[in-house]
Amino acid sequence: MCRSILTLFWFLFIFQSVANVSVAANAEQVIHIAYLTREQIPSAAMSNLDPFVPNKGFDGAQLAILDTNTTGKFTHQNYVLHPFTLAIDGSLVDIVAQQIAGKFDLLIVLLPSQDITTLADLPAAKAMLIFDAASRDDALRNEACRANVLHLLPSRAMRADALGQYLMKKRWHKWFLVVGSAPEDQLAAEALKRAAKRFNMKIVAEKNWEHTPDARRTAQADVAVFSQVDEDYDVLVVADEQGLFGEYLDYRTWIPRPIVGTQGLTATAWHPTHEQWGASQIQNRFQALAGRWMSEQDYGAYLAVRAIGEAATRTHSNQLQPIRDYLFSDKLALQGYKGNPLSFRAWDGQLRQPILLAAPRSLVAVAPIEGFLHPKTELDTLGTDQPESHCHWNH
Repeated sequence: MCRSILTLFWFLFIFQSVANVSVAANAEQVIHIAYLTREQIPSAAMSNLDPFVPNKGFDGAQLAILDTNTTGKFTHQNYVLHPFTLAIDGSLVDIVAQQIAGKFDLLIVLLPSQDITTLADLPAAKAMLIFDAASRDDALRNEACRANVLHLLPSRAMRADALGQYLMKKRWHKWFLVVGSAPEDQLAAEALKRAAKRFNMKIVAEKNWEHTPDARRTAQADVAVFSQVDEDYDVLVVADEQGLFGEYLDYRTWIPRPIVGTQGLTATAWHPTHEQWGASQIQNRFQALAGRWMSEQDYGAYLAVRAIGEAATRTHSNQLQPIRDYLFSDKLALQGYKGNPLSFRAWDGQLRQPILLAAPRSLVAVAPIEGFLHPKTELDTLGTDQPESHCHWNH
């Protein structure tokens, strides 16, 4: 009788233990991701054909949440996006202190460069990993880099190098550089000059565009005169990130030459004409979700969520340190629909990736261009390589 009772108790103990293990194995692990952007206002548009999209980035993050939670059903992980919008004149410090600090370790941001450095330097941000999904500033990857910031989109240097590789392949060695008046245009011009020097190109002429902001009124009369230079050139290279005049150079220059840079043939992280390596499938799903084409900011936010998901899945953790360690390791192979697996550069937090070279309605090439070699990965032929880096946070 006693033996039967003991056997029954032992059976119940084993059954309860197995049940507890089963419940623990099936317990859902939640990964909370904060998303912070500053309210946007329409900028001066070059064309009425360019619609103002106030939520660039967020739709990309939402799509990534849907995709990542599909995998999460099998790994018992649930990804939750928490959006925050900072007013145009709102305080970044206040919104972080009141709504984000202490509640979220993982933060995706679409903010101006100065906001990113301000955010990264906050004491509360030292316990966060910040995913910069929109900036292209080289300084954020060099002298102004921060150890708690990862960059999803290509820098200006990476874009300029992609163009430089293609122009070198085409043997278009002589450049006429036209630069806009905005500070961003000056930064773009600096990256293009760096690429020209790197690939032994010659800038035979350089001019600043100083005409009226309404290029439509002056294009016919001014561009032909403006584009007359003493020396012949192979290609006209434009630095006009605001899109105020670049489109009006085409077909109006004094001599007929291709236009590249911020207009014409552009170097971009994402483009509506990209269809290879499964890109058409994500293009279609994004259109179904948002009712528009995926922008670079959407792609950057998408990659940020997917990178978090990849790290959380592989480490089986929702804690910051294991996720951060995995993202900076050689194990990361992020799918970016560009043929090559993507990974972060350990020296500056930049996501290494192929860059699309696209005309307005066609994909022309994908950089790195064949023939440009590197001892580790050809992707590091684009932008600032480790020996060139001025980022010292990990040294």
